[in-house]
Amino acid sequence: MIEKNLTPIEIGLTAAIVSFDGNEPLILTASGSDSDKLAGLPFGPFDAVSHRTFEIGLRAWVEEQTGLRLGYVEQLYTFGDRGRHAQRGDTDAHVASVGYLALTRTADNTSKPQVAGATFEPWYRYFPWEDWREQRPAIIEKDIFPALNEWAAQSEKSSAQRALGRQDRVRLYFGTEGEHWDEERVLDRYELLYEAGLIEESRRDGRPAALARKSAPALGVPMRFDHRRILATAIARLRAKLKYRPVVFELLPPEFTLTDLQRTVEAISGRHLHKQNFRRLVEAGALVEPTGEMSTQTGGRPAALFHFRREVLQERPAPGLRVRGRR
Repeated sequence: MIEKNLTPIEIGLTAAIVSFDGNEPLILTASGSDSDKLAGLPFGPFDAVSHRTFEIGLRAWVEEQTGLRLGYVEQLYTFGDRGRHAQRGDTDAHVASVGYLALTRTADNTSKPQVAGATFEPWYRYFPWEDWREQRPAIIEKDIFPALNEWAAQSEKSSAQRALGRQDRVRLYFGTEGEHWDEERVLDRYELLYEAGLIEESRRDGRPAALARKSAPALGVPMRFDHRRILATAIARLRAKLKYRPVVFELLPPEFTLTDLQRTVEAISGRHLHKQNFRRLVEAGALVEPTGEMSTQTGGRPAALFHFRREVLQERPAPGLRVRGRR
């Protein structure tokens, strides 16, 4: 029997920790090592001796790297693609990373990073094409469409079927030619940009499409390893869950105004919502109830305060906010 040299596998644990403050969705980042200046998500290896479960290990690493104790946590996906963690020619263990989505409130002092280098950053720094709250992001027409269309038409001339596939993906994922913009396709859009060699991680990983380019537009801030891919997965998951689970209330204080609720949903989904339609949706969903108190910190007329009505979790199986943007 011939024995082969097998590359050792290491299990990593990576956390996409989302919060909300000042009308912006935030992601917790931790600084890299001296040799890697890029920020990334909190992560560390799973220790089967010290950590009874993956989640226990994740919580321990996050607390060590950020000083933050996590509340709501759910597993996202296992990321194990070769070349997206190790550098080319690296002979160290191959890392398969188990990604997690966590939600926290920045207003709570226990939810603020306590370790140097750990900070909350607006997640649209990393995905500027995903923020449609004001209008269609200018970066799409200016930088993304020209480069993607060139990539879709070039290098595939020998195979019309594959060329059509690329063009279809551009159309479906980015909403061209009258197609609907689907806010949940965050990962699809990121993967398309990576494949086309349009983001820094693709060049760093030595992908042919990136190396063949003399220059590429600056499309968001890069992250360590495959952490921007993990973050894309987390954003897509959270945007989807808004519609069938009341996860948005994990990001709000116990008492909030309906304007606070709408701004949080808009920030996460990246879409502008019609005020009256949104309030009718909230009322029909029976997700909140008034506290009887008023907020005077609105900058204008006092507004009624509400809190999440937890009984809705027993009343129906999918108590979410099935919102649709105006564009």
